[in-house]
Amino acid sequence: MISAYETGIPANGKPVPDGAKMAKIHWEPKQNTAAPGSPTVAGALKNVDFMVKDSKRFADSGGWGFVVFEYDAASNTYRRGDMNSNPPQGNDAKCGFACHTSAKSRDYVFTEYSKR
Repeated sequence: MISAYETGIPANGKPVPDGAKMAKIHWEPKQNTAAPGSPTVAGALKNVDFMVKDSKRFADSGGWGFVVFEYDAASNTYRRGDMNSNPPQGNDAKCGFACHTSAKSRDYVFTEYSKR
């Protein structure tokens, strides 16, 4: 995925190559009141999302397979997302597809590669 980002994907309109993988960690935002300006920083871990591009295997979800693992702080464990998750997850490879359809013109990818 890094190589795809470095070529200008997804902003250049080209598809992400098969085999690319992405992960995203969701945290509850919290204010760091000790820092000047009280910036928002990562708080409690919420979940971890993964995407893998395989246009043959996941043809019915834009070529992407999606999965989310919800974090349970009390047990320090993860579970697959399900219909009780927010947003609800169908617990299949299409669980994130509904949200990502708004980024269809970007091959279903929201995230830009940050310049280094």
